[in-house]
Amino acid sequence: MMADYYNYLVVVLLMTLGLYIVMTQGNLVKKLIGLNVFQTSVFIFYISTAKVNGGTAPIVIDGAELYSNPLPQVLILTAIVVGIATMALALALVLRIKRAYGSVEEDVILEQDKPC
Repeated sequence: MMADYYNYLVVVLLMTLGLYIVMTQGNLVKKLIGLNVFQTSVFIFYISTAKVNGGTAPIVIDGAELYSNPLPQVLILTAIVVGIATMALALALVLRIKRAYGSVEEDVILEQDKPC
């Protein structure tokens, strides 16, 4: 019975871990890693809920009555590509912030950005 909900437990743990990292870390790169962990947990959740037990590929064959929907897998592949592109842009911005402020620590950046 508990094995049926194992994937949900993993999703909740990863979401909690990702959110914790984003909220507690001051380093911008670590925050991005936390967002990536959170995003991965959403992917796992979406894929695990789309699983059809006993379903076959959506190809008409003799004897198949239950088919799996390929749309969730396609959506997740698209989301992974978008996530990689977004992460690359975010890392480029962090690199630009490092050049401008000399640090990727949130406290240092906010301190330097304070009006005199």
